[in-house]
Amino acid sequence: MAWPATSLPTDKSRFICIYPAYINNKKTIAEGRRISLDKAVENPTSTEIQDVCAAAGLNVLLEKNKMYPREWNRDAQYRGRVRIQLKQEDGNLCFPQFPTRKAVMLYAAETIPKLKTRTQKMGGSDQSLQQGEGGKKGKGKKKK
Repeated sequence: MAWPATSLPTDKSRFICIYPAYINNKKTIAEGRRISLDKAVENPTSTEIQDVCAAAGLNVLLEKNKMYPREWNRDAQYRGRVRIQLKQEDGNLCFPQFPTRKAVMLYAAETIPKLKTRTQKMGGSDQSLQQGEGGKKGKGKKKK
């Protein structure tokens, strides 16, 4: 269930923050990546993280105007922070399959490439790469 910004529960201590940089394979550890490179995703957005976490049943809040402090690029693509509730008011886990913030990050990184928006984009880019390679024919060494 996604919470509207105005009706956020008062106890935010049960919510963790996930920035897109945490699971971005274009980032280094120093730039903020928190999972291994082979499990990370190429340029995830906060909306994609929200979509996969909400689909898993987690309580999610998307804060579009927040930015990761180490992010130097101020584009809208890199903006956003996702707040996720891991624990209930009494301290028990909401979902046993997500005991830690790392488990949520790994789940999001595993699921984002399977989104319809990602699979459609990938299909279109393959065709453009093939067209670009066709123009390279006939460019050999110049004859003297």
